[in-house]
Amino acid sequence: MKQDKRIRIITGHYGSGKTEFAVNYAIKLAKEKKKVVLVDLDIVNPYFRSREKKDMLERLGIKVIGSSLEGGGTDVPAISSSVFLPLQDKSYEAIFDVGGDDVGARTLGRYHSYFQKENYDMFCVVNANRPETQDVYGAIKHIQAIQNVSRISITGLINNTHLLRETTPQDVLKGQRLIRQISEKLHIPIKYVSVLAEVAEKLPQQLDGEIFPIHLYMREDWMDGN
Repeated sequence: MKQDKRIRIITGHYGSGKTEFAVNYAIKLAKEKKKVVLVDLDIVNPYFRSREKKDMLERLGIKVIGSSLEGGGTDVPAISSSVFLPLQDKSYEAIFDVGGDDVGARTLGRYHSYFQKENYDMFCVVNANRPETQDVYGAIKHIQAIQNVSRISITGLINNTHLLRETTPQDVLKGQRLIRQISEKLHIPIKYVSVLAEVAEKLPQQLDGEIFPIHLYMREDWMDGN
């Protein structure tokens, strides 16, 4: 499969699991001894943001960039000027975790001149169990809104259909059928099938897209009643 570009932008609807994928992707690159920076551009959603795992990620050698005002319980919709670091310093493998809809994607607009065709990928995470993206029409409407607002083209799709720890192979395959239709209509390739490691082992190997086993870093066990 074609190698991902140096700058990877991860977007998707709220509840799609985009932040979970972004965090897992950053950790995977760090384990490959890459110089990694994770940029949290989500200034809309107050929950499950990648910068909440800053301490854990930085222990793994991953630089985290988020709000320009941090600490002391302060949380404001502002982005640090440090965002320009991975855009200008090509020694970094960069992952941008973007707010989960066209409103969140608007943040990308100010940086769009940096996202040239030759140096970025923008992946849209789709969860077929979310009401807004459970059918082809809704998913395509969502994708087109993100592209229009950000002025950046989506280059790959990620099937992340899940029910958290209750996810079954059948759930993933349901999402795969949906994302294949989206891919065919928009001519955007399926890049990854993001799935819990224990479920990944039970999936057929001939799926479109690379199977990407993940761990739930963003949700503690108690959140699911376990």
